Amino acid sequence: MASERSLGLKKAIVSEISSKIDESKTILLVDYQGMDVQSENALRQSLKDTGSDLKVYKNTLASLAFKDKGIKLDDYMTGPNAFIFSKDIIEPIKLVSGVAKTNENLTIKAGYIDGEFASVETINEYASIPSYEGLLTMFAGGLIEHVKNFSIALNLHAENLEKGGNE
Repeated sequence: MASERSLGLKKAIVSEISSKIDESKTILLVDYQGMDVQSENALRQSLKDTGSDLKVYKNTLASLAFKDKGIKLDDYMTGPNAFIFSKDIIEPIKLVSGVAKTNENLTIKAGYIDGEFASVETINEYASIPSYEGLLTMFAGGLIEHVKNFSIALNLHAENLEKGGNE
C-alpha cells in the first residue's frame, strides 16, 4: 500500500501549495538552477525577513494546485523551479529582482500578482517602483516646494507692504 501512502503525501503537498496560494498576494516563479547553496540560503533568509517564503515543489504537484485555483502557469513549469509566496506585493519583487541582477543563475520566469498573471516585463515594472520610504520622501519634497514658494510670496508681499505699496 505504498502507493496509497504516496498518493496521500502528494495530496497533502498540493493542499499546502493551495493554502500558500490563498494566503499570497504575490507568487513568483523563478529558475534557480546553478545557484550555489550559500546564495540560495541568503535569498531564503532575505525573503523570510520580508515575510515571504521560497519553496521548491515538483512541477506536476504545483501545476495541480495552480489549476485548482485557476492560475495558468503551465507554460513556465519546465526545469527546476522555485516558488516565492508573499503577502506583500512589492518587497519580494524588488528583492528577487535585485538578486537576479547580481546572480545570473536566478531568473524570474513569471508571476501572479494580486490576482492577475504578471509577465517578466510587468514584474520588472513593479521592481522599479521606489520603496515606501522613497515614495514618502518624494511626496514630502513636493510639499516642501509648495510651502517654500508660498513663504517667498508672503515675504515679497510683506516687503511690498512695508514700502507702502498697495495690497
